[in-house]
Amino acid sequence: MVRDFEQYSAWRQGVIAALSSYRSWVAAADLTDAATDQRIGRTLARMADDKLSVAFVAEFSRGKSELINAIFFADYGQRILPSAAGRTTMCPTELMYDPAWPPSIRLLPIETRAANLSTSDYRDDPSAWTVLPLDLEAGDAMHETFKQVSLTRQVSVEEAQRYGLYDADDPDMPVTLDEQGRVEISQWRHAIINFPHPLLKQGLVILDTPGLNAIGTEPELTLNLIPNAHAVLFILAADTGVTKSDIEVWRTHIGAGAGRLVVLNKIDSMWDELRSEAEIEVEIERQQASVAHILALEPRQVFPVSAQKALVGKINNDPALLAKSRLQALESALFNELIPAKKDIVRKQLGEELHALSAAQQTIVGARIRGIVEQLHELKSLRGKNQNVIAHMMRRIDVEKKDFDASLFKLQATRSVFTRLSTELYTSLGMDIVRDDIDTVRGEMERSRFFIGVREAVRQYFQRIGDNLERSELKAVEISEMMGVMYRRFSSEHGLTMALPMPFSLQRYADEIATIEAAYHKQFGTATLITTSRAVLMEKFFDTIASRVRACFKAANEDAEAWLRVIMAPLEAQIRQHKDQLKHRLASIQRIHDASDSLEQKIDAFELSQRELEQQKNRLNELAGNISIAIHAELVELDAAA
Repeated sequence: MVRDFEQYSAWRQGVIAALSSYRSWVAAADLTDAATDQRIGRTLARMADDKLSVAFVAEFSRGKSELINAIFFADYGQRILPSAAGRTTMCPTELMYDPAWPPSIRLLPIETRAANLSTSDYRDDPSAWTVLPLDLEAGDAMHETFKQVSLTRQVSVEEAQRYGLYDADDPDMPVTLDEQGRVEISQWRHAIINFPHPLLKQGLVILDTPGLNAIGTEPELTLNLIPNAHAVLFILAADTGVTKSDIEVWRTHIGAGAGRLVVLNKIDSMWDELRSEAEIEVEIERQQASVAHILALEPRQVFPVSAQKALVGKINNDPALLAKSRLQALESALFNELIPAKKDIVRKQLGEELHALSAAQQTIVGARIRGIVEQLHELKSLRGKNQNVIAHMMRRIDVEKKDFDASLFKLQATRSVFTRLSTELYTSLGMDIVRDDIDTVRGEMERSRFFIGVREAVRQYFQRIGDNLERSELKAVEISEMMGVMYRRFSSEHGLTMALPMPFSLQRYADEIATIEAAYHKQFGTATLITTSRAVLMEKFFDTIASRVRACFKAANEDAEAWLRVIMAPLEAQIRQHKDQLKHRLASIQRIHDASDSLEQKIDAFELSQRELEQQKNRLNELAGNISIAIHAELVELDAAA
């Protein structure tokens, strides 16, 4: 697994290196502009922050934490995550590595659920977290620190309801109370373990979830972490099979698809010395087929394993026990799904970026070559001509320059329209609109404490978001069309070769909002029960919805601002270049007219410039080709080269 991730990281670093070389060269060759540099910078930032996330989802006592230990942490010779009978992971726990933080576990107090903020909102607030250091040299002490994720405390029913962790209308809830009528809840809302494991250093993020009931009560899991995971392992137990809650979570929150694997754990409970190996195999296959049928899968999509025996086999270096645990088949399937799927996503994004980058730079070089060719044609036409002809050509170029200067006034008029349209774009996209809309929904929720009223407020909220994005999209299209007209006008009037301004669309943000809304509807859309408890739970979910929408609109604003800053950059760069060419043409012919320069020397100098530009063009193609080669390189090739 480490090798697979190292190969993926090597592939990613190869792409980053090729893209960085491209960026450095075009800057040195004065072939870049604000739009290009911004586009490359954003692409490099995304590549550097590339993560691969795997979520483990199961009811408690299914061996979920033990499976994580067996797959990822057996090399440490002990259990890293707490694993025992009963519930050991009480809060969502992320295992990752960020070199900016020391090895530690960050814990978000459960009390934060009482505020109108999601877990994501707290990520950038260090003061909200309790941070405990990890002593990597003391395994037992580190293991004790990890037990924080299993800590609970007893609170009153009122406090639990305030956190959205007690549903008074659930008939099963009263039996969970202790003798003093208190509720057991997790001490922590969320945990982030910063651990320098080789896989985590390569960008892997592991999500360990609490029991299935948390999928319905912890909005961060339902609306963010699980839907965005690149792979989800849904873990069942061979001795219990598929329960009703398993089926509900599978159908509502996970479901079959790319990166979704079902694990039938604890097959060692079926190992029986009174039965033959063949009989045990038949029993495992029967249970595997039963699970596959219930979940509408093929049997090969269900992986029978024994996480506990696999961990023991790895720690004790017992190949026979490890083979009997069947873990290696699951590991192969996981990484065969995870890495290629992620690589395909990155490839597609990079392919689109490379096409846009290459086109922009080739346009600049092409315009320069065309300018040189025109000047060469003019200079060669002067061979054998008298001073009157040269003077006439000077006057003609001077008129051309004045015409071009006059057309720049039209550009200023376009700028004023551009400024007005840009301002109008933010009337439906601005962050103040998002903030006011969220406040409106919260006010409606407070006035309507019943489920139907709260649900209607959220429905209207999504409707307004969709309308705002649609208006913003139309305004962006209007800006693009106006700039397109300006680009085409300058091209036709002055013979410039210009690529149209880079496109901009808010569609991916609209798709993200639609995904959030779909997850919300899965949770509440078909419910008809009108209870205060459900209304409180929906309010907690709205906190995460609001956080996701804020983040989505913030990213959309950043993209829009970046686009508006650079949409005129290619046009302005071409204008400056054309203006300089006219100036140089006039100066060159002036010097020839004044006999201060030799005509043939000038022709030689321009022909040299033409050859240098052709070399630049070839080098651009070579660098773009290097990026393409890096993008489409196969991991096995990297392994062979190593």
